[in-house]
Amino acid sequence: MSEFALHGHDLFGEVVKPKASGPVAERFTLPPFTILDARSGEWQERKRAWLSMGFRSEVGRLENSLGMSDAASLGEKDTSIFDPVMVELAVRWFSPAGGQVVDPFAGGSVRGIVAGCLGRQYWGCDLRTEQVAANEVQAEQIAPQVRPVWVCGDSMETLADAPEADFVFSCPPYGDLEKYSDDPRDLSAMDWHAFVAAYKRIILRSVGRMKPDTFACFVVGDFRDGKGFYRNFVSETIDGFEQAGARLYNEAILATPVGTAAMRVTKQFEASRKMAKTHQNVLVFCKGDPRTAARKCGA
Repeated sequence: MSEFALHGHDLFGEVVKPKASGPVAERFTLPPFTILDARSGEWQERKRAWLSMGFRSEVGRLENSLGMSDAASLGEKDTSIFDPVMVELAVRWFSPAGGQVVDPFAGGSVRGIVAGCLGRQYWGCDLRTEQVAANEVQAEQIAPQVRPVWVCGDSMETLADAPEADFVFSCPPYGDLEKYSDDPRDLSAMDWHAFVAAYKRIILRSVGRMKPDTFACFVVGDFRDGKGFYRNFVSETIDGFEQAGARLYNEAILATPVGTAAMRVTKQFEASRKMAKTHQNVLVFCKGDPRTAARKCGA
């Protein structure tokens, strides 16, 4: 496949590359700092370029399923759409060229299509037949030259047959805040304690598919219980990976657009002193030696 051109080609057929803000950004797409600013002009420009391809990850979702903003959403809508720039950075930074990406909580089409456009192989699992079908239609419409693989089933079972991973990358469901289906196997349909137990078993199986000396990245964010207290979901994720043998290597804050939080925050804060959440956590783990894993990812 020829070099993917996010911003198209010029009159001479050369790939158009927007001017980077400095030598660090020029080398790594955006600066690899622990604050990832999705509000910045550069980020928004890349997002618009990706979205112009025609992503519609809300297709296949239950209507009005979202109880909070997605971990890397494009804005607070009835259904969440993963930010393609977050995918681009994670894939470029933590996976080797031509490598295999495994996604145990596939959801919509964005991660699979972006990974494919960047020359990676992608395998993702989702419980819902309608979501898998919608993803396949999206891939054919947006980038027929890439072939992401989506498998319908329970990750608890399908991961046993997943390819060996050069990179595990996902955004898990946030408890029952975004309900995806009524399937009892669906984590979003479980109570908190059952959710955590099943979630950590899936993490264990995901780490088991990782090749030695490779990275994994989960984009997560804490969320509140019925009384308004945080669940400590970020720590549960870290604990699950550490128990499975992949140690926490990087943690970044993804600063997301304010969106409708500006309209909600006054009433929310006056009533309960709850601050409006406009960030998520990007957790990167390493199975094995991080220096060897980094060498595999190249420059």
